[in-house]
Amino acid sequence: MRLQCEVEVVSRLLPTCGLRGRGRGTRALLSLGRPAGRARGGGGGGVYLMVCTARDRVGARYKVGTAAPGRGGSGAGPLIPLSCVCAPQVQENIERFFTRFVEEGKATVRLREPAVDVCLSKANASNLKNFLSAVRLAHQGTDIGALPLSALVPAKTSEVEKPKTKMIITSRRDYPLTKNFPYSLEHLQASYCKLARIDTRVLCLKKLRKLDLSHNHIKQLPATIGDLICLQELNLHDNHLESFSGALCNSTLGKSLQFLDLSQNKIKALPIQFCQLRALVNVKLDDNELIRLPFKIGQLDHLRFLSAARNKLPFLPSDFRKLCLENLDLFGNPFEQPNPLVPNVQLKIPLTLLECAARATVNHRIPYGCHLLPSHLCKDLEVAKTCQCGSACLNSFIQITVTMNLHHVAHTVVLVDNMGGTEAPIISYFCSLDCYSQFLDRYLQSNG
Repeated sequence: MRLQCEVEVVSRLLPTCGLRGRGRGTRALLSLGRPAGRARGGGGGGVYLMVCTARDRVGARYKVGTAAPGRGGSGAGPLIPLSCVCAPQVQENIERFFTRFVEEGKATVRLREPAVDVCLSKANASNLKNFLSAVRLAHQGTDIGALPLSALVPAKTSEVEKPKTKMIITSRRDYPLTKNFPYSLEHLQASYCKLARIDTRVLCLKKLRKLDLSHNHIKQLPATIGDLICLQELNLHDNHLESFSGALCNSTLGKSLQFLDLSQNKIKALPIQFCQLRALVNVKLDDNELIRLPFKIGQLDHLRFLSAARNKLPFLPSDFRKLCLENLDLFGNPFEQPNPLVPNVQLKIPLTLLECAARATVNHRIPYGCHLLPSHLCKDLEVAKTCQCGSACLNSFIQITVTMNLHHVAHTVVLVDNMGGTEAPIISYFCSLDCYSQFLDRYLQSNG
């Protein structure tokens, strides 16, 4: 029987010498078995606990007990339940089992000779219980045929090496072409490798939390990035991207992705679905060709850092008011000068039946979906505009741009221009002439 975990063998004589153990384990493979010469015979003999590490793959052996002779065979009989309290009468070479934290994958086996404690940690709780039960059976002199013994052979390198979780590649010559990436990777950086697309081998790394593909030549993102269910950080700075797929926004990234860097690309607009990435905390969109920000950007209620400097933004979406940021950078955008007295009137009087129905659906939060309405109507409802009175409007509205001080949505604001300004134009919608006239009265009064 074998168990992979971390092991620290601590001598109980250290305190008498004024010394103490390191206090941390080493990745190891534990085996319970008999020496190869005796394993073939059916007679009794010693059962050993062997600990193999990366430094000592041959392994150190510790005698557990003397197994009773049996009929041979290696079939494993039923294991007795592991008790959290050791038996009062101990036998053979094991003095005591410490299993108080076995549910956390931790346990200790205290040996008489040599006087050491074999401390186990970071083990699978179920496998640890089974392994300790087998050790207890061997310690009690159970019949050989009932013990799940393994051959005491040196461990393979892959069995004792710590799984590689981080790989950083910063040149094309270091990029692996003939072998796969370690499946255990959690952080992968492949920068300055002249990649034209994302390697399919990368998309198989299901434990990946941080992916840095900055400074490459990537033009398009595959939808299968959404299969990286643990991905929290995605860095695509300085590539050739022209778009960001809506399919990615509807994937599992919506629950996991917290950091996204799309700066220094060629992106002109982000899809409506972008606001489905609800876990985003930090977004960088600098040095693109953006002509607008996502319409429902206010849905990103976890967003704290937003940078969209040096783009082509003429104004901000009305939903921008709902953000609550710590840091905001919109420097270098050609913002238009707002003029509330020159409205864009799209109001149709009287309202069409479709407009009335759409407004009622949104205002009263009536459930809808593609199983009830045509898909194009569902898409229209998803981008319904909100009047300053709180009511919804779809295709019939009055639109103006007004000035907003960015400190209303962000604690720290990078100056919008070289003149020291922190104000930017933002779109406002009105569902009726009455709402617009009320706003106009307040505006004229505040401006004399």
